[in-house]
Amino acid sequence: MGKSFGSPSLRSDPVPVQKSKHANVVFLKTHKTASSTMQNIMFRFAERHNLTVALPIESCGHMFCYPYSFSPDFVHPHTKLPNIIASHMRFNKKELQRLMPDDTIYITIMREPSSMFDSAFSYYLNECATFKRVPNQSLEAFLADPWRYYRPDERDSMFARNNLVFDLGRDKDHPATDAGFIQDLLAEVEQTFSLVMITDYFDESLVVLRHLLSWDLDDILYFKLNMRKEASKQTLTPVLASKIRAWNYLDGQLYDYFNASLWSQIATLDRAFVAKEVRELRQAQERLMRSCFNGEVQLYSSTQIQNENLRPWQPSGTVDIMGYDLPVNISHGLSSQAQELCLKLVVPEIPYTQVLLHSRGSQTNSRNFAARLSLLSSLHILRHFQ
Repeated sequence: MGKSFGSPSLRSDPVPVQKSKHANVVFLKTHKTASSTMQNIMFRFAERHNLTVALPIESCGHMFCYPYSFSPDFVHPHTKLPNIIASHMRFNKKELQRLMPDDTIYITIMREPSSMFDSAFSYYLNECATFKRVPNQSLEAFLADPWRYYRPDERDSMFARNNLVFDLGRDKDHPATDAGFIQDLLAEVEQTFSLVMITDYFDESLVVLRHLLSWDLDDILYFKLNMRKEASKQTLTPVLASKIRAWNYLDGQLYDYFNASLWSQIATLDRAFVAKEVRELRQAQERLMRSCFNGEVQLYSSTQIQNENLRPWQPSGTVDIMGYDLPVNISHGLSSQAQELCLKLVVPEIPYTQVLLHSRGSQTNSRNFAARLSLLSSLHILRHFQ
């Protein structure tokens, strides 16, 4: 059984009720959906409450041997008997049930398919063979005739079509005309996942998550991670957005259904109450960001970030993923605990994964986060991992 922790609810009930935080959670980390930000929340919650996070074996990199279907064999032995799992995988419910406690709650996240695909196209332009074939690296050219460039069986083809369906473990190329397949898929996802978060309503999703898991406001604070530089984004015309929706029809069906589902859950909690908690969350984040950045938050290109451990992974020369660099005088006025929180909030996925993995069961676990991160860097583990 999982560990639980008493925590007061933020809601103003006539008689305060002490609730237990739910600690056993599978977060299916989907691609280009703000899932790295959500993963950071999960990692920090685990550390804060001394929980075990399942992490990939080193031959898998920072993902569970994606795009292969998940297996417990992909989990590092130092992180077996986990409470939380939050790294990229191709979902396999039966195999996850072999690994996780019986009371595990499953959550995932989806994003409006047009914006998600636009992000994936620029992010994986030099990683995905389908996109490499497109002349002039043009999204418009690809959408004019996708089958000219798309090869369904290529290793990275999941980034080029219905990536949400693929990550959920289903057939990304199943005919869109098969209404039965779509209905079965929707029913299966709804039965498995207690919450499908929506990137477009991230803060509202977090409030629903907080109440689902009986977490505190502090448990869901975040800074946005893995963001594209504004100059690399384009405004999609209605025509392009429509073509993306048609090409990713199955993903569109998922998104529309679970976007509506989220708002049903919000209505159950009470929309006004959720809006109030969203305001409280954003106000708390603003205070935290002012504290961490001495009042002025600034995003940097990777090459501008002085601390190499805070540089986000760059997928290609065509898109710049932005990150943070903490002020050199961050220690002024901040406790060591507050400094550590600031660092954890901005550290990218790969370094954080490696810090957790190499701290598990080793003497480095007793050191603060900055020391553990620096130690891995000095041993060249982070550079090798990337």
